[in-house]
Amino acid sequence: MTAKILDGNVLSAKLRESLRHRAAELAAQGCRPGLAVILVGENPASQVYVRNKIKACEAVGVHSEKYEFPADTPPQQVLDRIAALNADPAIHGILVQLPLPPQFDEDEVLEAVSAEKDVDGFHAENVGLLAQGNPRFISCTPYGVMEMLSAEGISLRGKEAVVVGRSNIVGKPMTLLLIGASATVTVCHSQTKDLAFHTRRADVLVAAVGKPKMITGDMIQPGAVVIDVGINRLPDGKLCGDVDFESAKEVASLITPVPGGVGPMTITMLLANTIESADRASAK
Repeated sequence: MTAKILDGNVLSAKLRESLRHRAAELAAQGCRPGLAVILVGENPASQVYVRNKIKACEAVGVHSEKYEFPADTPPQQVLDRIAALNADPAIHGILVQLPLPPQFDEDEVLEAVSAEKDVDGFHAENVGLLAQGNPRFISCTPYGVMEMLSAEGISLRGKEAVVVGRSNIVGKPMTLLLIGASATVTVCHSQTKDLAFHTRRADVLVAAVGKPKMITGDMIQPGAVVIDVGINRLPDGKLCGDVDFESAKEVASLITPVPGGVGPMTITMLLANTIESADRASAK
């Protein structure tokens, strides 16, 4: 058996066309969706991510503003900019690109963003709403994974789902979403004693640990759905996921590639959250 490839680029393009129409409708009503992105420092990967987000905004008709600060910027300067954006009615989403330089308290910065404009879904209030099953914004990467599963018509009810990774950005919100879909969820992490024992039980396996090719084909249940959230750069410059794609695709029924799987969906769901925020603002 060779797995079907879940192509994030194809689904992302389809969703973005729908989002473009929604953004145009809101703009016609006098409420053009607006996203502000804050970048501190010169991290090359962060610069690429921000550039891709701005480009995606332009493609669907979302107004975007980029605020760049040197790496040695005092935190209060960034907090002041966030406060101004919180009060700006033309901005419906605020994104602070992580990681931040060491003088910053990341939690303090993320909490400074208005919960109603926190389109990354990182604010404690939004995490709490997600945990209660009543989300305002869903973290973009787990949101994208759920959209991919939905597009394939995969029912999660009663399924064994295993999430490898417990980060606030992916692992924890992914777990909450899978529980909300009535899956039976196991969370594995660096202290898990027998990782393969758990991964082999998974009907749906989500890998989000940031370790290249950590999940191999012999760790996967035949016919499982494998979602690879990881993105790692190898010494030769090539990108790969947390799953060893070549061995895994011979065992799984469905699998996401890296690149071109979950990655494009993350930015698409950021656009969806921003447009949703604008929609709420226009209804007030």
